[in-house]
Amino acid sequence: MNNGIASGAKSGTRPSRQINVVLRSQEAGTAPAPLADNEPLPVVKPLPPGDHYADIQRELDVMVGLDNVKSLIYEIYAMLQIAHMRSEAGLNSGAHVYHMIFKGNPGTGKTTIARIVAKLLQKMGVLTKGHLIEVERADLVGEYIGHTAQKTRDLVRKASGGVLFVDEAYSLARGGEKDFGKEAIDTLVKAMEDMRTQFVLILAGYPAEIDYFLQTNPGLPSRFPIQIDFPDYSIDQLIQIAEMMAKDRDYVLQPQTVFKMRQHLIQEKQLSLFSFSNARYVRNMIEKSIRHQAVRLLSQYSNSVPGKQELMAIRPEDLRCESQSSSGRRDGLLG
Repeated sequence: MNNGIASGAKSGTRPSRQINVVLRSQEAGTAPAPLADNEPLPVVKPLPPGDHYADIQRELDVMVGLDNVKSLIYEIYAMLQIAHMRSEAGLNSGAHVYHMIFKGNPGTGKTTIARIVAKLLQKMGVLTKGHLIEVERADLVGEYIGHTAQKTRDLVRKASGGVLFVDEAYSLARGGEKDFGKEAIDTLVKAMEDMRTQFVLILAGYPAEIDYFLQTNPGLPSRFPIQIDFPDYSIDQLIQIAEMMAKDRDYVLQPQTVFKMRQHLIQEKQLSLFSFSNARYVRNMIEKSIRHQAVRLLSQYSNSVPGKQELMAIRPEDLRCESQSSSGRRDGLLG
């Protein structure tokens, strides 16, 4: 999963409007009666003290890229704020659905954003707890008839008040009609109806596979009004992520190390096509380099203690880049 994807840049401003979000109403509400010309609007009560978006923005600011994702999250916040004002003014604020689809390759920030979404919805009163329950096929699918439905219902109950995040959701539809994965899908769809105000379901996975998955059940696409694309990181963004990951651990990538990493990332992205794991790949490169640096220092300073700068420096020889894209394996870098 995606952990600690950070950059040093902080904009300090909220994202500009870049995309439009269509949120379908789950329940058709009656339109409010028109006001007479001389009828004053109800007084809007002040919002709760504090900026509910401030903490969310701080978490988003330290994430590299993802401008479209950040913009969409702010749109959700803005809609909820205006809905509160409309409600206080006696206007129909609607009953919106917040189930989501996250499309993106591994290491593009999907899990991190899911946690932020859960926190935002809790702060805005949509969810009571705001916790995240992260599951995959093995957690939902049982071994015999009826077992899958029970496992899935138990996890939905565990996610009540928060977000149920299903990674690689398309795997539920791979086994065909007789596979127990279909039972998990049917149970989730029923829970989305029966408990639509009690939890939010987020399905995540590769873009092409998620699109195919949505086609397996005609009723699925309309149940997920919010669909977010998570683009792959550029080489510059991956280098930025690598440098911040090193800095967070009190290490420094030497200029020659950065050059070597850049060349390797260019090669890996070209060769791996759909399987490159973005920030996850970079994180594992950093952690592996730290291990190699430790071995190098013990060898070089067998009778002394290296200085602080040497303890922090990740040199080119510590970064051992062994491309294994052609074999479909990455020396454990897919993690």
